[in-house]
Amino acid sequence: MSRIVVFGAGGRAGRAAVREAVDRGHEVTAVVRDPGRHPDLLADGLRVAAGDVTDPEQVAALAAGHEAAIHAAADLTAPPGAFFPDAARALLAGLARARTPRLLVVGLASVLPTASGTPLMDTPGYPQEYRAFYLGHDAGVEVLRQAGAVLDWLVLSPAGDFDHAAGRTGNYRSAPADAASRISYADLAVALLDEIDAPRHHGVHLGLERA
Repeated sequence: MSRIVVFGAGGRAGRAAVREAVDRGHEVTAVVRDPGRHPDLLADGLRVAAGDVTDPEQVAALAAGHEAAIHAAADLTAPPGAFFPDAARALLAGLARARTPRLLVVGLASVLPTASGTPLMDTPGYPQEYRAFYLGHDAGVEVLRQAGAVLDWLVLSPAGDFDHAAGRTGNYRSAPADAASRISYADLAVALLDEIDAPRHHGVHLGLERA
């Protein structure tokens, strides 16, 4: 059993990760901005804490004693070009201080290359109204890339998008970006926890789809 801290535990991806971790017998700290808004997260063996993933001091305090962290947080009220790099820097500093060696990040398919090598967000017909959000996410990943071996990190995302209606199958595979590709939140959580229980990939961003 490991101790895992999940930042952004109130969102769909974060909740799925919490559920998968608890079901596997891990001890989980679920971090949200306002615990009072998430009474359903309270469960046996689950600690719910208030925290800001962009604050390295808070990250360090919340991650102390944990073997792994999952970052599934987003602040839609903040400029994405600031929030995601700030979160990455805070996680690098805070997790190093807490001696938490492994970080899993929930990413976006938009910045992944398709089979032809073109970033998905640059393919014809792809929605552009959220481009600043895509680029903000990628800027956060770039902070991790530039940090080198300071932290053992991995970014996992859908290869296309989430299937909001689908449940857990436990089956997934890596794939290039494809707007038609789908994976459930639950199966992405399976992949996140698989990479905590038995790490296989390091320092990359992988797209996943249902197998």
